[in-house]
Amino acid sequence: KDPPAEKDVSNLTINFGPQHPAAHGVLRLVMELSGESVKKCDPHIGLLHRGTEKLIEYKTYLQALPYFDRLDYVSMMCNEEAYSLAVEKLLNIQAPPRAQWIRVLYGEMTRILNHIMAITTHALDIGAMTPFFWLFEEREKMFEFYERVSGARMHAAYIRPGGVHQDLPLGLMDDIYQWCKNFSLRIDEVEEMLTNNRIWKNRTVDIGIVTSEEALNYGFSGVMLRGSGIKWDLRKSQPYDKYDEVEFDVPIGTNGDCYDRYLCRPFAVITMVYLQPPSLFLLCANECVFVCPLCSLQGEFGVYLVSDGSSRPYRCKIKAPGFAHLAGLDKMAKGHMLADVVAIIGTQDIVFGEVDR
Repeated sequence: KDPPAEKDVSNLTINFGPQHPAAHGVLRLVMELSGESVKKCDPHIGLLHRGTEKLIEYKTYLQALPYFDRLDYVSMMCNEEAYSLAVEKLLNIQAPPRAQWIRVLYGEMTRILNHIMAITTHALDIGAMTPFFWLFEEREKMFEFYERVSGARMHAAYIRPGGVHQDLPLGLMDDIYQWCKNFSLRIDEVEEMLTNNRIWKNRTVDIGIVTSEEALNYGFSGVMLRGSGIKWDLRKSQPYDKYDEVEFDVPIGTNGDCYDRYLCRPFAVITMVYLQPPSLFLLCANECVFVCPLCSLQGEFGVYLVSDGSSRPYRCKIKAPGFAHLAGLDKMAKGHMLADVVAIIGTQDIVFGEVDR
């Protein structure tokens, strides 16, 4: 009797997400697995697509502003700043110094809001729940600062072409200063729990390594670029508003893995506000094309505007940093285990409002 024919063992193709918590609701990965080892990781996007750029082309320049709050919905005022700078360059105007300092202050506060979200949800994806509760308390305090200047907790529509919507209320700077004094202790607590934690290091060291050359070829920016050892920050190389008058360091990694990218997330608060009476806001239109890059939390966020002289942008194109990072997911995940994909998605800190636009 013939021996039984040997069965061919084929790789397994599975869906990862969008229901998986680490896929954050709007990412579907089609993954090819050999056992638990990832052979291929194909991101399918578009589950959130809202046609933001087309909608903006049917709104006036000022009406288009709130769409930017909803792109990277944890980097609200940074996105507003990029759009406002694009409109200002288009019109050849500049915000008054006081408004520029307020933008810098709230831009840095927004960065802290985002880094809090990035680190704690990354930890949550990997299995550490406590930091999420600790730092979300700090997040609530900062949302109160948002609310006091704009009336809104998140989607502020506060930074606008020509400056900001209104001046800071009395007493706000004192409260921000008090909050700043205590905030470093919260960071120390999170570092104490994660940075030298054996489990955290096992899950992030040597996972998703990206060399400096690969990071540049993929068009990475922000932490994804700095984690690979490239010292690049638009606030230094192409300073906007008052960043040329502010001193800060740019942290970089050496290994380009998830752990280095975690260590790179900077926690810097700038509390210098130069007092000058705010001027009237200006808004008009010229026939012109302008691209405005800005250092967003995920990386370099760009706004491309074309004006035909009317009150509405003829064309708006948004460059989202998370889109390029997602393109590198297959390269970063290949050869790792299924559970490592969760750590890699967490370290990329993708926000799908901007990816799917």
